[in-house]
Amino acid sequence: MSTPYPFTAIVGQDDLRLGLLLNAVSPAVGGVLVRGEKGTAKSTAVRALAALMPEVSVVPGCRFSCDPVSPDPACPDGPHAEAAGVSRAARTVELPVGASEDRLVGALDIERALSEGVKAFEPGLLADAHRGILYVDEVNLLHDHLVDLLLDAAAMGASYVEREGVSVRHAARFLLVGTMNPEEGELRPQLLDRFGLTVEVAASRDTDERVEVVRRRLAYDDDPEGFAARWAGEEGALRERIAAARALLPRVVLGDGVLRQIAATCAAFEVDGMRADIVMARTATALAAWAGREEVTADDVRQAALLALPHRRRRNPFDAPGLDEDKLDQTLDEAGPQENNDGDDQPDPDPDPDGGGDDDGGGGGGGVPPQADGDRTPPRGEGGSDSDTPSGAPGGGPDAPGRSTGAEQQPVASAEPFRTKTLSVPGLGEGAAGRRSRARTEHGRTTGARRPQGALTKLHLAATVQAAAPHQRARGRSGRGLVVRRDDLRQATREGREGNLVLFVVDASGSMAARQRMSAVKGAVLSLLLDAYQRRDKVGLVTFRGKEAEVALPPTSSVDAAASRLEALPTGGRTPLAAGLLKAHDVLRVERLRDPSRRPLLVVVTDGRATGGPEPVALAGRAGRLHRSEGTASVVVDCESGYVRLGLAGELARELGGTAVTLDELRADSIAGLVKDVTAAGRAA
Repeated sequence: MSTPYPFTAIVGQDDLRLGLLLNAVSPAVGGVLVRGEKGTAKSTAVRALAALMPEVSVVPGCRFSCDPVSPDPACPDGPHAEAAGVSRAARTVELPVGASEDRLVGALDIERALSEGVKAFEPGLLADAHRGILYVDEVNLLHDHLVDLLLDAAAMGASYVEREGVSVRHAARFLLVGTMNPEEGELRPQLLDRFGLTVEVAASRDTDERVEVVRRRLAYDDDPEGFAARWAGEEGALRERIAAARALLPRVVLGDGVLRQIAATCAAFEVDGMRADIVMARTATALAAWAGREEVTADDVRQAALLALPHRRRRNPFDAPGLDEDKLDQTLDEAGPQENNDGDDQPDPDPDPDGGGDDDGGGGGGGVPPQADGDRTPPRGEGGSDSDTPSGAPGGGPDAPGRSTGAEQQPVASAEPFRTKTLSVPGLGEGAAGRRSRARTEHGRTTGARRPQGALTKLHLAATVQAAAPHQRARGRSGRGLVVRRDDLRQATREGREGNLVLFVVDASGSMAARQRMSAVKGAVLSLLLDAYQRRDKVGLVTFRGKEAEVALPPTSSVDAAASRLEALPTGGRTPLAAGLLKAHDVLRVERLRDPSRRPLLVVVTDGRATGGPEPVALAGRAGRLHRSEGTASVVVDCESGYVRLGLAGELARELGGTAVTLDELRADSIAGLVKDVTAAGRAA
């Protein structure tokens, strides 16, 4: 077994180390989510924490780590006779992103359960992590069905395996630690809320600190055991401090005054539910124990808020996590004086000397305040006109022919997003689980049965009985039980939903440059991005303007990255529509090689105009037919407005073999229709 990097040898990253240590002191805090760029010691710190955790006493031979003092009465290895426990180190169990459901919750041998009536259960990672640490690297990339199982176990402290009437339950209480790079996509709000604390990490910009990081890492790589030995003293001292804080924790007093500050802070920041209040109270108590105090102070409350609230403030994936520290200090000041009123008829006019209100923006943690709702409201022109409209536009209308398209316009804010209609890829796919298009999946409604390929995971009971029934006499059946052989077993085929690759091709040319019009277009794309986030899609962004097209964002799971690229998108110049379609074709060709099971959905946002170069309209038509020949599902969002409409977007949709929708028809509350299914190339024929 390799020697882990010592926790005390980590340079900087104070918030990261504090969040992990508070969970070591009080596991009831609920775990920690570590967000940050790659190469910032996220995984190193988590793996190093295990060496500091106190040992646990377990029942000898129990695969589920039962406590000998109070063993789990429902333990599959039980009941346990009274015996002395065996001490062992707390485990750190890593959950791989690509793990199967059976690997997470455990595997039940259906064949033996049917033929012998025996519950042959092989524990999974949740059982291994009981009373230890469950570490999920790149937790934001975890499959949805695994996230659901993880949520259930974290909420109930137990794992359940149900297979065709056979049920197994075992305890699963663990410290949940996740790391993620926000550039690769955000977490579902339900899973975010399950993490007690969150910390943001970034590489230091201090030269001396970076030098020390490199020096220590090279020394560790050259001689891991020798390096760990040099830090053994500091590791032992930290381990003793954790043990002392754990012993002190039950004696820490959480007064009514600081409890009122906690409630006022959660109310002021409008967090959902009551979990934030409870987590803040537990974190503040752990902070006091860590400092060796028996009473929680306002400083503890402030630090607890910076750790427990930022990830609970997000209302959608485009909000930046973080807290307004000025607002936090003001809230603590306003709620603080009541802390000294216990048994006093007169309020104390002086602020709490231990409070954080006198520290303007002091303390660690925090983050960038979320954007106000009004930040996305498009600017309104005066008198219905737009000052940025090119002077060469006759009639002043945004779609008037002959208007100047050479001047580049500054980016405009997007309109408010709205709920969109469902755009789906036709047919039946086999891609990653999601919520957009029909697909064969491990979860969903049962549509049939087949012989299992490999291990049996989802039994089709009726088909299995039907296959076994004709052979009962030949197999010498004498009792009531059914004689089942391996060849009789049938795997259920199920239909659910998959996530797709939604590639946006956005027209940023001069014909789209009118401020109000581009604001509405950005609002529509933002709405589709939000829909893609909710449906677990990957997204990409191609823009075209002037003489060429560019990949503004390669396909990624980070929908908020696409939104930020969209907000900064300038407009102006000619309309190289064909270049945009050909660039999209290149992106899709590469993605088919990387992930052939994920089906693409091409969303072209344009008014359909094509200018620049010889025969631009004909070239755009040929590019559209290229997508159609490869079966790419597509939809054209028609951005044309005004009294005179040329219908060019509809022509483009026909070349693509897809569907055209207007901005108004894209809204879910539109009366134009209920659901727009995208037509793949060739299906109309």
